[in-house]
Amino acid sequence: MQAKVSPVFQLFETQHQEAKALFLTLGKQIKSKKVFELLGKMEFLELYADLMAKIHFDIEGLNFNIFSDFKMMKRSLRKIHHFKLAEKSLNDREQRLGIKYNGYRIHLDKYKKQLYTEAFDLIVGSTLKSWDDFHGKALKASRGIKPLTINTAVNQIIQEELEFFQLDKKGPMDSKALKDTFEGLRTIIMLENLLMNLGFNPIFINSIHQEIAELKDNLKPWYSNQLSLQSLSHFLRDKPEAGKKYLDWLKELKEQKTNLSSLAENQAHELFEKILR
Repeated sequence: MQAKVSPVFQLFETQHQEAKALFLTLGKQIKSKKVFELLGKMEFLELYADLMAKIHFDIEGLNFNIFSDFKMMKRSLRKIHHFKLAEKSLNDREQRLGIKYNGYRIHLDKYKKQLYTEAFDLIVGSTLKSWDDFHGKALKASRGIKPLTINTAVNQIIQEELEFFQLDKKGPMDSKALKDTFEGLRTIIMLENLLMNLGFNPIFINSIHQEIAELKDNLKPWYSNQLSLQSLSHFLRDKPEAGKKYLDWLKELKEQKTNLSSLAENQAHELFEKILR
């Protein structure tokens, strides 16, 4: 008699089915909206795989990674997401100022073709078998798991995220620290939602949840600015005589980064003081 499948698998199965459908759609044509949707699904699926790895670590060790076949695809989708943020920044600026940045636009269009081709090749080069195998491995890993075991594993992963926050609690936070904070908060939110779906109490009280969500949302403009600054800097790197309109924009982005970083850092430190006791 096979062991009973944990109720948490139902959450995985729903996300897996929706991700698989998006994968099939993108195998016909790469569309940004569908890319973003699939990336969101894959964020959860990878976290689920991490949760299973945490639960089965004593038996399987570090080799237990049921998401490994999808890492390249997820990385490719994330690159498209980053590109679209930089493209939006360009669109917004051209519309707001009525100035055209034709050279940068050509640069982005060329990069877009490269990214979309790479993503399309990865998707059409994959098979439905990889999705079915992933489903089978997740199903097997989800058998015989008691709710308390899941609760313990979730708490362990959240504690690991908090330990990373602890390193940034008092000192100044650079771009990597802010990016890691953004991703760590996203992980905590997903895990807390998972706990509540299973009928467990969340780790943090409602007011802390609200502050976590606010900080994550406030880090979004910082994240967008960071990617826009990186993209524009990369474009200008090989152009020693860039026009004034580009230099003005670069200067503005750097000033925005300083302001957004300061606001996010202050808010992060306030949150850390409450959750890192």
